[in-house]
Amino acid sequence: MSDTRKKIVIKPFRSRLHMDQQGAQTVWNSLANAIDEIVLRNSSALSFEELYRNSYNLVIQKHGKLLYDGVTLKISSHLSTTAQNLASTPDASLLEEVSMSFDEHITTMSMVRDILMYMDRTYVETHNEKSTFIQGLHLYRTIVWEHSNVQCRVSELLLKAIADERIGELTDSRDVLKKILSMLLQIDTAENSNVYERDFADAFLGRTQEFYQMESSEFLAENSASDYVEKAKRRLEEEKLRATALALPPTTVDELQNILHTELIKRHAKTLVSMENSGFSVLLKDETKIGAMREMYDLFAKIPESLDDLRNALCDRVKEDGNALVADQERGVSDPASFVQGILKMNDRYTSIVDFAFRGEPKAKKRLKESFENFLNVDTRAASCLAVYADMLLRSSIKGASEEEVSILLNNVILVFRFISDKDVFEAFYKEHLAKRLLTGRSVSDEVEKQLVSLLKAECGYQFTSKLEGMFNDMRISRDTREAYKNYKRERSVQSKGESSVDIDVDVLTTGYWPNVKVPVCKLPQSVQSAMDNFSDFYLKKHTGRKLSWQTSTGTGEIKASFGSNGNIRTYNLIVSTYQMCILMLFNEDTELTLRQIASKTSIPDLELQRHLISLCTPKYRILRKSSKGRGISGDDDSFSINDGYKSNARRVKVPLISMSSLKDVVQNKYAADPKVGQALTSLQGSSVETLPPQLEEERRHLVEAATVRIMKARKQLHHNDLIAEVTKQLQSRFVPTPQFIKKRIEGLIEREYLERNEDDHRLYMYVA
Repeated sequence: MSDTRKKIVIKPFRSRLHMDQQGAQTVWNSLANAIDEIVLRNSSALSFEELYRNSYNLVIQKHGKLLYDGVTLKISSHLSTTAQNLASTPDASLLEEVSMSFDEHITTMSMVRDILMYMDRTYVETHNEKSTFIQGLHLYRTIVWEHSNVQCRVSELLLKAIADERIGELTDSRDVLKKILSMLLQIDTAENSNVYERDFADAFLGRTQEFYQMESSEFLAENSASDYVEKAKRRLEEEKLRATALALPPTTVDELQNILHTELIKRHAKTLVSMENSGFSVLLKDETKIGAMREMYDLFAKIPESLDDLRNALCDRVKEDGNALVADQERGVSDPASFVQGILKMNDRYTSIVDFAFRGEPKAKKRLKESFENFLNVDTRAASCLAVYADMLLRSSIKGASEEEVSILLNNVILVFRFISDKDVFEAFYKEHLAKRLLTGRSVSDEVEKQLVSLLKAECGYQFTSKLEGMFNDMRISRDTREAYKNYKRERSVQSKGESSVDIDVDVLTTGYWPNVKVPVCKLPQSVQSAMDNFSDFYLKKHTGRKLSWQTSTGTGEIKASFGSNGNIRTYNLIVSTYQMCILMLFNEDTELTLRQIASKTSIPDLELQRHLISLCTPKYRILRKSSKGRGISGDDDSFSINDGYKSNARRVKVPLISMSSLKDVVQNKYAADPKVGQALTSLQGSSVETLPPQLEEERRHLVEAATVRIMKARKQLHHNDLIAEVTKQLQSRFVPTPQFIKKRIEGLIEREYLERNEDDHRLYMYVA
C-alpha cells in the first residue's frame, strides 16, 4: 500500500515589495479621486474595501504623511468652495444653507474616516495629529465658519431670529437654529475650543439681559404688580421651552436663568412689594387677593433671597394691624375680649395667607409668630386682656357649647398665650380672675376650668400650674370642711345654746396658692363675728398649728331687709358684698350716718367704702339715699339713710358693684389732690399695662437669683455671657429676663457672698460654697 498523505513544505519568507514615491503618488491619486466622488455623492460605484487596502498600504509603506496631508488638502479644497458659495448666499436662506453644508460635511467625513481607519489608529496616534474626523471639523471651522462673510452673518441671524420670537414675530424653523447651535457645540467638543461661547452664547446672554432689562422696566411702569407677575412667569416659561427646543447646553441654560431671574425678579422685587395700589403690601390688606399673593410668592421663590422682601411685608402688615388693635384698646374703643378676638381673627387671616400664599413655608410661619410677639409683648396689656377673655369664656360664653366648640375656644386662648413671652404676667392676672370665679361660684364648669389648666400645663410644665391646681384642691377641701362644720353645728345644737344664728360658709385657702391681697380686716356685725369665732374654734381644734387670716374684702352675704311704713312693709333678701353687709347693718341702730361715721364704725378702706356706698345709691338699686346731688360723694360729711321707698319686682335682689373705671370717673376730680385716694385707686385698678405688678417683680427677682445659684453650684465657675444665656434658657418658659435685670441680680448675689469675681478676669464668676 502506497503512502498518499500530502507533504508540508516550508518555503523561505518572501519579502514585501517596496512602494516607491511614484507608486505611492499613484495610490494617493486613486484615493483623491474617490474622495471627490464621495463629496459629490457618487460613492455607490466605489469599493470601500479596496480604498481601505490602498490607505493601509500607504501607511504600511511609510507614506502616512503623504496620505494625511493629501486628505487635508483635498478636504480644504472642497470646503473652500463651500465657503465661497455660503459667502454669496443671501441672508434669507443662509442659516438653512449652513446647516445643510455642515450635515453634508459630516456625512463626507464619516465615509472618509471609514476608509482611513488604519491611518487614525497608527499614523495619527504616533505623530500626535488630529484624527480624520476631528481634522475635518477643524477645517470646517477655519475655512467655512470663520470666513469673513459667514460667521458674523450667521451669528447675527441667530440672535435676530430669537429676538423676533420674543416679540411675537414669525421666524425661521427652530430646527435650523438647533442644528447650527449643535454644529458649534460639536466643533467645541471635538477641538476643545470656545467657538460656541465666542460666536453665540456671550452675545445671546448679553442681548437677553438688555431685552428683559428694558421690557421689564417699561411693563412695570405701565401695569399693576399682578399683571407684571403674570407676564414674568409667562416669559420664564417661554425661555425654558426655547432653551429646550434649541437644545442649549446646561451651562447656557443656567446663565440664562440667572439673567432672567435677576432682571425679571431680583431687580424689581422691592418695587413689586411696595407698589402703590397693587404691590404685595397692598394685596395683604385684601383677603380676596390671596391667589395673586401666591402667584407673586411662586415667582419670588425662584430667587430665595428675594422672599425676605415678602416676609418683611407680611411682618410689617401684621405689626401695623396689631398696633392698631393695641391703640384701640388703649383708647377704650375695644374691651379686652374684643382685643383678644381681634388677635384671633388676625391670626386666622394671616395663617391662611402663610399656608396658601406662602405654601406653608416654615420661615414665613416663624416670622409671622415673631410679628405677633413683637406687638403683644410691648407691655403687659396682652396678658391682662387674655386673662379677662378667658374669664369671660369660663363665666358665661361657653355655656351651652358643645365639647368641640369648648375645645376650639380653649385652644384659641392657648394660641394667644404662646405669643406672650412673659407668661408669668398672664399667670398673675389669670390667677386673680380664677380666684374670683371659684370664690363666687361664677364658673360655668369645673371640668372646663381644669381642662384649660391642663392645656397651660402642657405648654409650660407642672411648675407653672402648680398654684392653679392648688386653688382647685383648696376648693375641694373647703367643700368637705363646710360639710363637716354643718355636722359639727348640728351635733352641738348651736341654736339651742343661744349662739349665733348666722349661717356662714367658709372657704379655707392656702396663702401661697391664692393672690396675696393685703387688706385690713373690717369691723363686722357682732352676730357675724360670733359665727366666725365658732368656725375658728372648730377648724383650729381639727388642724392644730394652723393660723386663720380672714379676708373680709371678699365674700358675699344675704340679708333680709324691710322697707316702707304704716303697714306697707316690703321685705327683700338682698345679696350684697361683705362690705355692703357691714354698711347696711349699721342702719339697724341709726337712721342716718355720714361718710366719716360709717368709715369709723366699719374700718373699710376709704376708696372701697365709697365704691360700695355709691353702688347702694345707684338709680336702679337705690337702697340708700345720700344727701348730696350727683353720682359721687361730696365729702366726709355727706350723709346716708335708708330709702324706705325702695321697691323691686324680685324678692331676692343682687346688688352689683360699680366698675373701677366708673369709680375713677366719679372720685378722681374731687380727690385729685389727695395722694392716699390716688394711691388706693391705683392699687384697686391694678398695675399699669406698662409696668409689672410689684409682687410679680419681686417674684422675678427671686426666680432669677435661684436659677443663678443653681447654675453656678453645678458649674462652679462661668463667664458672664454664658451665665446670662443659661439663666435665660432656664426661665424662658415663664418669662424672658433682660440681660440688665440678670446682671443686677448677679451683683446682689455677689454682695451677699453667694458668688465672687475672679481676680484676673472680672467677667468670670465663681461659686462660693
